[in-house]
Amino acid sequence: MKPPVAKFLTSVASPDGFPPEGPPEFAFLGRSNVGKSSLINSLLGQKLAHVSSTPGRTRTINFIGIYSKPTQPHPELLLVDLPGYGYAKISREVAAEWAKFIDPYLKERKTLRLAIVLIDANVPAQPPDQQLIAFLRHAKRDFLVVATKADKLSGNKLRAALAGLARDHGIPSVLPYSARTGAGRAELWRVIRARKDEVEQAFMPA
Repeated sequence: MKPPVAKFLTSVASPDGFPPEGPPEFAFLGRSNVGKSSLINSLLGQKLAHVSSTPGRTRTINFIGIYSKPTQPHPELLLVDLPGYGYAKISREVAAEWAKFIDPYLKERKTLRLAIVLIDANVPAQPPDQQLIAFLRHAKRDFLVVATKADKLSGNKLRAALAGLARDHGIPSVLPYSARTGAGRAELWRVIRARKDEVEQAFMPA
């Protein structure tokens, strides 16, 4: 699968900095150290999301534009990298600051088409993830749960882990993904592009 043309657009720390609403947006959320930046870089085929060895380092919302060709003036969709959550060493004050611009983005952003919730395939369901899914349901946001680091399990162990996570999160299924091997990359792009196409069809004249 050929990597898309991707460009880093902007990094914001308050709702005032959000770019104008335009193409459909796909937001990535997950606990600190779940492998969010690695997954985004795997999707893009290049290192646009910063991978840090220190959990909780990302404290901004980062917007990445996806283009069908390098000369295209405007992106056809945006990938949005949100700060990680649930890392104990991050102060409550910082977490409270995040809520001032993360919550408005998730609740009010009209162009947000899908929230992609990342969980670790090797870890049982965690309360912060369950709370996020409950938040998204309350906000009436569509979401997809993706299990990262799936290459660390195989066969029956992976299937059992995915089934257990789906059950404990109250969802039909979980999409396994490995940033190391690329497994799940094509499937996740299919979901994203299908949602993008749905948006375009909705605005086509009858």
